[in-house]
Amino acid sequence: MPVWDVFVRCFHWSLVGCVLANQFVLEAGELAHRWTGYAACALVGARMVWGLVGSRHARFADFWPSPARVMAHLRALVRRQPLHHVGHNPLGALMMLTLMALVLALGVSGWLQGTDRFFGVEWVQDLHEALAQTLLLLAALHAVAALLMGRLERTHLLRAMVTGVKQFD
Repeated sequence: MPVWDVFVRCFHWSLVGCVLANQFVLEAGELAHRWTGYAACALVGARMVWGLVGSRHARFADFWPSPARVMAHLRALVRRQPLHHVGHNPLGALMMLTLMALVLALGVSGWLQGTDRFFGVEWVQDLHEALAQTLLLLAALHAVAALLMGRLERTHLLRAMVTGVKQFD
């Protein structure tokens, strides 16, 4: 079943690349680090627009994690009868929105460090570092959860994020 369009897949993997490059390859504070952070923020901004006007499963309306949707999903997991969602499940949607918010917060805190008012201010640096560590932790949790949910739902979630097609066993 086709689920993730080219834009969503390119956004996802480009954002993964930006985050990994900034954390493990590029030197913090250097020009390449800053511009990669700005690129990550631009990607999130574009994804937010695509969430309003994009393809069916890319739209926020298709997967918005309302309290009722989250509770129904959690109840089904507790019963070990997971609901099949073509797009994001409610917990995946919460994670996606949280990760995007963290990227934007990182962009703002990183930008602030380059301004006259906040250059060298310790709490801004500490905030930026804490946000980066939280992003990495939640991204790892997201990856593990995708693997676990793929097994529970008997779907190939990772393959779907590469090919755009979600297969149910």
